[in-house]
Amino acid sequence: MKVWIEFTYKTPKGLESKFSSDVLSAELALSIANDIQKTGRLKNIHFVDTKETTWSMKELNKLLSAVETEPHNITMYFDGGFDNETFESGLGCAIYYEKNGKALRLRINQKTNNLDNNNEAEYAALYFGLIQLENLGVHHLPVQFIGDSQVVINQLLGEWPCMEEVLNKWADRVEDKMKQLGISPEYELVSRKKNQEADQLASQALNNIEIESTIELEQKN
Repeated sequence: MKVWIEFTYKTPKGLESKFSSDVLSAELALSIANDIQKTGRLKNIHFVDTKETTWSMKELNKLLSAVETEPHNITMYFDGGFDNETFESGLGCAIYYEKNGKALRLRINQKTNNLDNNNEAEYAALYFGLIQLENLGVHHLPVQFIGDSQVVINQLLGEWPCMEEVLNKWADRVEDKMKQLGISPEYELVSRKKNQEADQLASQALNNIEIESTIELEQKN
């Protein structure tokens, strides 16, 4: 969850000025706010999330305590591959998240033969990833989706029109699942090189190598 801090600072002589921070993770924002609050010169401190909902320190602390045991701080890399000779598709997803104070990564892929082209495979990979988020119990949280498909990312951002009926149906299917799970999506388009992990999973699926593994990652200080 991303928020920014808004507060009023009062000097010893009674002068006041309002300040607003950069956008931060909720955990970091609370830590900074607690540190600043030790000066004893803050007034009206609160937090605003990306939906412009305002939170008090007590409310934000309560929220973070509640989500600590559920998946949060989620980033999903997705990619779809399509074989023009066999008309088979490979779907790959790498999902990074935190739960119970641990940093985790789920890698999973799937092979399918009911798609017609690469763009469909890319949409199917994103939807396949949403099913994995649903299985993890993700709900009512922001999620960052990272892929190398200009078509999928730009269409879902509303920057490109979706003229093909089959892709329009996929876009509706993706957005309906997002609404069902209460997910607030953040999309990022990257190069294929920066999406190598998901690309490899999709390629392995095409080669009949099934992957499904979750590991704990070393957390950065």
